[in-house]
Amino acid sequence: MTDEYFMLQALKEAKKAFDQGEVPVGAIITLKDKIISRGHNQVERLHDPTAHAEMIALTSAFNFLGSKYLPECTIYMTVEPCLMCAGALYWSKILKVVYGAPDVKNGYKKYVESCPSLEQIGIAPRPFHPKTLVTDGVLAEESILLMKEFFKSKR
Repeated sequence: MTDEYFMLQALKEAKKAFDQGEVPVGAIITLKDKIISRGHNQVERLHDPTAHAEMIALTSAFNFLGSKYLPECTIYMTVEPCLMCAGALYWSKILKVVYGAPDVKNGYKKYVESCPSLEQIGIAPRPFHPKTLVTDGVLAEESILLMKEFFKSKR
């Protein structure tokens, strides 16, 4: 199984959000190449600004495993996580974060500023657990197109 395969599954979740009038973000969590949870944005449906795809997928994975930590899991998200979701991922101690499109308006990178004193000793500030691996840009174009189509339909 590849990152692209699992990102396609996350894109299916994003399309569910799109069809429900939600910002089209999808997420899945895997353990040993098996999907253990899925989520898509449900902010409008639930009247809850925390009902992001990642948060829903995380809660489902915690319940599935009966644990508050996911040290052997990977999350696949169609869009760069916001700072709230990045914080939840930090506390989950997830092994790997994989996302598609950057989110320059609301993604965590907007809020994680460079810190020269840390960079001098080879540490780049980031909101994830120190052991968490991060891969970005996986099927980014597909995620970007879905977002553009969604916001175009809203204008």
